[in-house]
Amino acid sequence: MESCIVKSPLGYTKIQGNENGISSITVLNSEEKETEIIPELLGDCVQQLHEYFDGNRKNFDLTLNPEGTAFQKKVWAALGNIPFGKTISYLELSKQLGDIKAIRAVASANGKNPIWIVIPCHRVIGTDGSLTGYAGGLHRKQWLLEHESPFKQGSLF
Repeated sequence: MESCIVKSPLGYTKIQGNENGISSITVLNSEEKETEIIPELLGDCVQQLHEYFDGNRKNFDLTLNPEGTAFQKKVWAALGNIPFGKTISYLELSKQLGDIKAIRAVASANGKNPIWIVIPCHRVIGTDGSLTGYAGGLHRKQWLLEHESPFKQGSLF
């Protein structure tokens, strides 16, 4: 397993993967030393994340290999279908997956998403439009949604 740490606008990010794909992208809550030489296997991921944060990428083209249960992987696959700049509620996601009663299980799987940003769990919100739950912190979820919004909020002063 290869790994590296890179800096993003939302903090230091740890990326892990091997020849089978990216298994984990995690935002860290502490300051870390950036990796000086990025492993070749992770180079595309690092580049695409930089492009995303620079506003030059809306979709990722990476081989992913997250570890999880079959149900979790089904939820994560559905998350990948949420378009850039759009949101969906946990209830809507449960309906799409075919079981409205599975809303808690869907929310739990969403919270266990190991591949930050690329599998866009930040695009799932409460039915009332609220920013509910986010493993990386609600301030990061809000930043990501604003970053992806086609309507940029200007400053009045």
